[in-house]
Amino acid sequence: MESAAATTQRGRPREFCLEGALAAALRVFWSKGYEGATLTDLTDAMGVTRPSLYAAFGNKESLFRQALDLYEREKLAYVSAALEAPTARGVAERMLRGGLDVQTSGVDPKGCLGVISSVACGTEAECIRAEVLKRRESSNNALLARMRRAKADGDFPAHVQPEAMVAYLGAVLQGLCIQGGSGAPPEAMRDVVETTLALWPGR
Repeated sequence: MESAAATTQRGRPREFCLEGALAAALRVFWSKGYEGATLTDLTDAMGVTRPSLYAAFGNKESLFRQALDLYEREKLAYVSAALEAPTARGVAERMLRGGLDVQTSGVDPKGCLGVISSVACGTEAECIRAEVLKRRESSNNALLARMRRAKADGDFPAHVQPEAMVAYLGAVLQGLCIQGGSGAPPEAMRDVVETTLALWPGR
């Protein structure tokens, strides 16, 4: 297990788990957003001192970027798997059910780290907002390419445009994140998923 030397308040070195500390930081950012998470919140949750945080992860911005990497690897892994589905409807189903699983998990915070941090960033954290939006654009571009292929494969009726379906799916997924963050019952969010799939055009 990867670890790093940390310094206690009395100056004595000790070891801490980098992965565990980063996971704790992710939960803080996920719950409070980038600007809402103070250094005290982060060090308390991670079980490290400020000098140890800086030595292991850099500054707060660097720590957030690493937490965002972890979030994408672990919590959004369903997105890349969804793009491998054989039909556009299969892509949508995997993405919707993956997003639903995240929002109904009994372990993690609710809402979306990207949405929370892009909406709740002021001018001083504009670089964070830009980073989140850049990653979202990259994900949307991959989804758009998949939906364009689905259109070429005949998954959609002639009048349905891939760009519109990507925007529609994104709106539903963000809606699930907002509902999850506001404490909506899991049954209500499942109904949203099932209704969306029932209304999905094509095969």
